[in-house]
Amino acid sequence: MRLAMFARSHSRRIVGLLTIAVLVIAGWTLLSTPRPSKDATSTASVVANAPMPSGPPWVYGQAGARFTVIEYADLECPYCRAYFPVLKQWIDDNPEVNLQWHHLPLSIHEPAATAEARWAECAGEVGGHDGFWQAVAWIYSHSRGVGQGLPEDVHFPETTLAAQSCLDSDRPDVAIRAQAAEAAQSGIAATPTLRLRDSHSGKTLLLHGPVEGDALMSAIDLLSSDAETAEMPADAVDDLSR
Repeated sequence: MRLAMFARSHSRRIVGLLTIAVLVIAGWTLLSTPRPSKDATSTASVVANAPMPSGPPWVYGQAGARFTVIEYADLECPYCRAYFPVLKQWIDDNPEVNLQWHHLPLSIHEPAATAEARWAECAGEVGGHDGFWQAVAWIYSHSRGVGQGLPEDVHFPETTLAAQSCLDSDRPDVAIRAQAAEAAQSGIAATPTLRLRDSHSGKTLLLHGPVEGDALMSAIDLLSSDAETAEMPADAVDDLSR
């Protein structure tokens, strides 16, 4: 079922359909889970107005959005850094979709990737969702990337006693390890990788690489349809997203 707010001009519909036709050839897998009960569906309007739960995982956008883009990302990944403002802007433009962050520090970017992830987690613990996303933006603006970390003359902003207490604990490590382990269990080993989730049906769709808005919208159309399975090639979307 195509949502009214996602309706496009005739030419855009054709582009979206052609995109899906190409993507359905082979590659990604649409995972089906049981549909929610009628009682769960009937509370959608209430959930849409619910306050943002405390993280992690940290969420950007509307707490009750129907669709969620889960991004598996590395704070030293140059592709993630370039994609970060693009994806955030797309979320701003599409309030029915929110963004959820999952840490996936790559071994080739250690120890800087985990050190930065720990700092972002503690910024979120102290400052909530806004604090976390501000920390991610700061890191991407200052880090040299690809495992080089911050320049020698640049240091993390001064922390509060609460933030330092977090950094001195294992709380950020627990969150980072859990998210990285979940990615490994799903076979996700590269960043950025996106998992698109429909809260109404429970279906999810795995998307590899930075995906542009039109391709994301086509994926949402597919996810909200009655299709049970679909396979999509990563290279096809790579061509569309660059």
